Amino acid sequence: MTPGPRNLLTDIAGLRVGHAQDATLKSGTTVLTADAPFLAAVHVMGGAPGTRETDLLAPDKSVEDVDAIVLSGGSAFGLDAATGVTEALRKVRRGFPVGPVRVPIVPAAIIFDLLNGGNKDWQASPYPALGAAAHDAAGTEFALGSVGAGTGALAAMCKGGLGSASARMPSGATVGALAVVNPMGSVTVPGGAHFWAAPFEQDGEFGGLGPSAQTGLGTPEPSRKLVAMSLGTPEGANTTIAIVATDVTLTKAQAHRVAVAAHDGIARAIVPAHSPGDGDLVFAVSTRARPATPGDLQMLGHAASLCLARAIARGVYHATPAPGDLLPAYRDLPG
Repeated sequence: MTPGPRNLLTDIAGLRVGHAQDATLKSGTTVLTADAPFLAAVHVMGGAPGTRETDLLAPDKSVEDVDAIVLSGGSAFGLDAATGVTEALRKVRRGFPVGPVRVPIVPAAIIFDLLNGGNKDWQASPYPALGAAAHDAAGTEFALGSVGAGTGALAAMCKGGLGSASARMPSGATVGALAVVNPMGSVTVPGGAHFWAAPFEQDGEFGGLGPSAQTGLGTPEPSRKLVAMSLGTPEGANTTIAIVATDVTLTKAQAHRVAVAAHDGIARAIVPAHSPGDGDLVFAVSTRARPATPGDLQMLGHAASLCLARAIARGVYHATPAPGDLLPAYRDLPG
């Protein structure tokens, strides 16, 4: 499997991604939308998720399609970003038809970035406006690193960020991932700058440093993040949220299975993962542009997990320093 031409989620035709952020707030929002409604499912493996409208994505629920998915900073406040996206979609008459009314379906998930050094003393929530702006900015090209929902993200030892990656399967099907990296765990091995995801890197996409030569790795270093946020416990102060997508036609049950398998990408790129203090969540999306083959269905989850591991590393690799940061960017780590 090789990356698509952009090495972004938008290598899947019809999908668009937009960002909006506030440097003073040190937070932002990222929106996935599309030329037409798309099928979506979700799976949660972290112990502290923050979500909106995810119940309707279960295979037994009647709604098949959604109009957008929102990933946002801001913890519970950031769920308001979906309100801004819903209003933007309403203006263009997108949504689930109920008689003469159309109701936009916009699931959302958030990360905790309230203690990252940004000014959170707002009088009115900034997130509806950030959501609307991210929707309006959506296109096939988008930035990685300290942008959108990844603006204020922090990993254990350095800044987090927003990353994306894609892959072309042997059948010609395309798979992609988009990740907001804000975990309790570390994306790099103890004592160095080697990414846990290094074995899955394509074409030097996150520095080409390769895997670490160390063995016996498994005990995390003391978290710089907890110290910087003056927290004695990581409960509820983290989360990696992601979207994996394909052009292969899937049912909701099949998409849910892809979301389950894609969580392996989080565990391959972050150590430890899926903790009680993380809200790790993966949406799975199908544009239904290609018929499914038996080979595709067997390999989609694996391909999605590899794309997600790579997207996580790319998000951290592309993070940039900014005034008031609590942690260094990856580029400033020793070694």
